Amino acid sequence: MGTTHQRGYVTPRGKQWYGYYRKVVNDPATNEPKSVRIPVSLGPKSKMTKTEARQTLEREITKQLGQPGSPTRIMNDGSVTFAWFVTNRFLPLKEAVWKEETAKTKKILIQLDLVEPLGEIPLINFDKFSLQLHLNKLATTGSKDRVLQMRAYLRDIFAEAVDQDFLVKDPARKIKVPAQLRATDTTTLTWDQLRLALSKLNLRDRILLELDMTNALRPSELFAFRWKRFDYQASTLTVAETVYKGNIRDWGKTKKSLTVIHIPLELADDLQAWRLECEERAQEAAAKDKTKSPFLSEDDFIFANEVGGFLDTDNYRKRVLHKLARDLGLPKLTFQVIRRTIATLAQKKGTVKDVQGVMRHSRTATTTDVYMQEIPASVQSTINSINRELRGLRATNRKKSASTGAVVEGRRKAVKRLAKPLTQDDTKSLREGGRLLPVAI
Repeated sequence: MGTTHQRGYVTPRGKQWYGYYRKVVNDPATNEPKSVRIPVSLGPKSKMTKTEARQTLEREITKQLGQPGSPTRIMNDGSVTFAWFVTNRFLPLKEAVWKEETAKTKKILIQLDLVEPLGEIPLINFDKFSLQLHLNKLATTGSKDRVLQMRAYLRDIFAEAVDQDFLVKDPARKIKVPAQLRATDTTTLTWDQLRLALSKLNLRDRILLELDMTNALRPSELFAFRWKRFDYQASTLTVAETVYKGNIRDWGKTKKSLTVIHIPLELADDLQAWRLECEERAQEAAAKDKTKSPFLSEDDFIFANEVGGFLDTDNYRKRVLHKLARDLGLPKLTFQVIRRTIATLAQKKGTVKDVQGVMRHSRTATTTDVYMQEIPASVQSTINSINRELRGLRATNRKKSASTGAVVEGRRKAVKRLAKPLTQDDTKSLREGGRLLPVAI
């Protein structure tokens, strides 16, 4: 079919303007193309003139027919499938705001979880019930984050379909998050476990992981450091690049990712010692191979692989972190676990805004809701503090010099005395600075 030049015609019916144009569709009985007249409701006569109604009809004809084979061409309303709309109308809009690597990942997820199972279904056949069933099914196999992401995409896709006049009503607007979701990993380690892990590593890996732990770095930032980014005198490192899937990028995950970070003096000394060792290795390699330079370049990576390139995140995770976790009996050790652990333990080292600054998150909610986990010992201490306030006690009333063992022993003696019938003198002796020890009944 060639390019259409038809304009159709407009006529009033009751209080509405209606337009008509012709369209070629397949006859389901004969499977042969045939021309049919398509009616279109254009709007109430009270809100538009006949000229405005003609213009509305022309826009509808262009939208429905357009150029054959063009992605802007819309087929029969009932045959616009979910896959067609996602591929030709939704993703092109999103790709304009997604970064290249982000787009690749998101498109794969949408293809696997939404397009493949739902792609052949016409848009007009979807309703809230069918979409909720699909989301519930995803929740039985996918992680919590994956399900929440797909719910967001479903809502975006169908909201876009309404905005572009493919649908009148949005069937995904009220779909809910399934109640039974797989728990998100919240593994954290202790200071002792972190110290133990560092003690088992060689010089390079120990400095690498200590730097990662100290500044809660992402692996994409950590492996991109070059010597020219290290200022020994100022004790700083500049995050100016990131690595991802074999590529160097001059941008980071968030706006705050690329910045100058402070490193402690002791760690700066270790980095400088590692630099001197790298220079010695370069000289030794040049002595064996005359084609190699005996000097360390400012563009060299601080933690380079055997051929001088940057380390691969997946390889390092499997080769070093997973092995270390197995050898030490740690529940889990990954870069994500390290960042979550530091965010959690740092609650006792500074304010929430301080921790956000260390993590370099754009939003405080990301730090508190995603990374920070509760510390059981801290929760117990808080409960004890609440109870002391309820009893009207103050820390100054407690003997600061009393050891934990002495306190426990005193309580044990009190319990033994309570096992006997109480006398007036016993009750009086149990009062310490006006406090009556609780008696179990």
